[in-house]
Amino acid sequence: MVPLSFAGDEFALTRSGALYWPRENALLVADLHLEKASFFARHGQMLPPYDSRETLERVALAIRETGARRVITLGDNFHDSDGSTRLEPHACGMLEALTRAVDWVWITGNHDPSMEARCGGTLVEEMQLGGIVLRHQARRGESLPEMSGHYHPRLQLKLRQRHVRRPCAVVSTDATGGGRIILPAFGALTGGMNAADPAILKALQPAQTIDAVLPASGRLARIPLWRAAA
Repeated sequence: MVPLSFAGDEFALTRSGALYWPRENALLVADLHLEKASFFARHGQMLPPYDSRETLERVALAIRETGARRVITLGDNFHDSDGSTRLEPHACGMLEALTRAVDWVWITGNHDPSMEARCGGTLVEEMQLGGIVLRHQARRGESLPEMSGHYHPRLQLKLRQRHVRRPCAVVSTDATGGGRIILPAFGALTGGMNAADPAILKALQPAQTIDAVLPASGRLARIPLWRAAA
């Protein structure tokens, strides 16, 4: 984990893309996309049906690493609203164990707006915690500090003749000293969008700066993506 200061508070970003909030003892993860493989299988594209197990194992590891007593998911928890009905017994048992062990809150997303919490947890559309808005998709023009997911940001750059592609968070700052964060996708079977894509930069306006951030060699690497004109 590496420290990350945001909105006057201290957080820690894990290598897996989760964000730990010590003051709230909360772990935030975005875009699990559970049961994505079974969704594609229903449409004729056969994928190994173990993505949910792998994703939940990643969540369990992040809980152990941080000691979090609360987990808040930032939407697109399942790849579709019926995904929870397709969880095989082993994966559902894993999820039930996690939702019993911690205070688990599901924020719904555009993929799963009508999901059911069949294996535990509490459903909300969005919430505020510690003065920060938690929702699935960044809302352009939001004046409060905000955390979201949705875009699956991934840093793409050329470094020493090598093309580097790694999931990252995207952090903006604004004139009030606040800002917003878009977390990377946490799911085992998720792709990514270039962190500098105009859709991401537009979603975080108004902003003074927008950076990609990710753990690198035990420190927080910060790569500028956009700067307001002087």
